[in-house]
Amino acid sequence: MVSKYLFTVSVLFAIASAHGQEFHRDYTNAVLWQQQSGEYRALCFQAYNYAHSSLDKALKKYSKLPKCVIVDIDETLLDNSPQSGQAILSKKAFDLAEWKRWTGMAIADTVPGACSFLQYAASKKVAVFYISNRDQSEIPATMQNLKQFGFPYVDTDHLLFRDSTSNKQSRRNQVAKTHHIVMLVGDNLSDFSTIFYQEDKDTKKVVDQHAGKFGTTFIMLPNPMYGDWEQSLYPKGNLTEAEKATIRLKKIKGY
Repeated sequence: MVSKYLFTVSVLFAIASAHGQEFHRDYTNAVLWQQQSGEYRALCFQAYNYAHSSLDKALKKYSKLPKCVIVDIDETLLDNSPQSGQAILSKKAFDLAEWKRWTGMAIADTVPGACSFLQYAASKKVAVFYISNRDQSEIPATMQNLKQFGFPYVDTDHLLFRDSTSNKQSRRNQVAKTHHIVMLVGDNLSDFSTIFYQEDKDTKKVVDQHAGKFGTTFIMLPNPMYGDWEQSLYPKGNLTEAEKATIRLKKIKGY
């Protein structure tokens, strides 16, 4: 049965290639789950409830530097599932120009619980730094999108977007020079530290080693649509969406 399915997929890929078409990502359920399920909202509220209680504990501890929290933006504060949904409906792979067209519209909804938590942090004089791998050119529209919901500290001093590298560590180090970082919030392990994605280490084992930080120092939001974790599935090099889909299917574990 499996071999027959693999053969069918291979034939479909060959037909698509023959017509010069690119396979769009096979993540319909992931996008629908984020857009339609109560479970997604519940997990977001749960994450920010943990953030709230953990911040209260951190506020009781003395620090020489003023306190701050660092937050990612995409799928942490802003919900980009409509952009992923449009890619599925249009049968297109991810395209940076299309992504920037979406962010330029400044119409992304908020992730449940995000704004109220950051407003609470600001009310306690805890600064907020937005470290994102959005491009520098996306700052104005992103500020517009965040401001319409009342997110605090939305200014050029507190938005640290991608410069020469997508590695966020240098930007975290920059914040640490002037503030005591009490919490990091994101949907991707690289939003917290570079320790999680190293070629010679098993990411899941590294997570296990730092289990006590999740829900306290590290607040993780659900994102079923994309993430750095997926890159570990593929060999280095430029792969088509069809090639990636074949690799993903082979990586599935059954019984």
